[in-house]
Amino acid sequence: MRKLLVSLLALLPAGCSPLGMLNAALVRDTAVVQADIAYGAGGRQKLDLYQPRVPSSQPAAVVVFFYGGSWTSGERSDYRFVGQALAAEGIVAIVPDYRVAPASPFPAFVEDGAAVVAWAATNAARFGGDPDRIVLVGHSAGAYIAALLATDPSYLAAEGLPLTRIRGVVGEAGPYSFHPLSWAPTRNVFAGLTDEDKARPIAQVGPQARPMVLLHGAADDTVRPANTTEMAERLHAAGVPVETHLYPGLGHIGLLLTFYPAFRGKAPAFRDLVAAVRRF
Repeated sequence: MRKLLVSLLALLPAGCSPLGMLNAALVRDTAVVQADIAYGAGGRQKLDLYQPRVPSSQPAAVVVFFYGGSWTSGERSDYRFVGQALAAEGIVAIVPDYRVAPASPFPAFVEDGAAVVAWAATNAARFGGDPDRIVLVGHSAGAYIAALLATDPSYLAAEGLPLTRIRGVVGEAGPYSFHPLSWAPTRNVFAGLTDEDKARPIAQVGPQARPMVLLHGAADDTVRPANTTEMAERLHAAGVPVETHLYPGLGHIGLLLTFYPAFRGKAPAFRDLVAAVRRF
């Protein structure tokens, strides 16, 4: 697996993203794709939707996937491998872009996440999805967005939705317990924040929080695995169903790469993710 990754990255042309290169090399065409769907008026308020090529006789679970990028970068086109992988499992997948800092600091990206959930609740049935089975999945900064949407009801309330429209969350390596104003790289992202706890998913946990399955690589040196264990402890104390999986030897990007079939031998993370979505 490591040799395959190194070989592909060595061939990377200037200006191409590593994920884009891997998409071209490894992704199987398992989905019917509806691209560039607007969920808002902004230039980054667009999403791509992936329908299973073989439709089910029953409406499918709907996953909204939020990618990472420190809330300052990211392009949904780089995450085609996520949509294709989920569609291959019979899941309708939505991969949105969202506003990023510094032009749009907190809470803009979380507000966009809520707008995507509202779009899914209204439109998923048109694409074979079950609007009552919306599951949020995210990696890194995207897992943070998913977790805050699932703990602070104000974001969905602004869209006219109850928190219960989210059936559950699968978070991958999310910074749920970090202090955004204490870490220099994120101070501009959270500029203007006066109550730091409003921006900390762990501080928003209460009985209202939605069930979560939290995945983390034990060798992650980008987002500490303690974020997952601390979040799980807080959810458990609040009486919220939570399940954790820590994968020995797996790092921050390695966890994301398990969406690719070629990388799934490293850890059962993708299997655990799909199982959680089906249970939700």
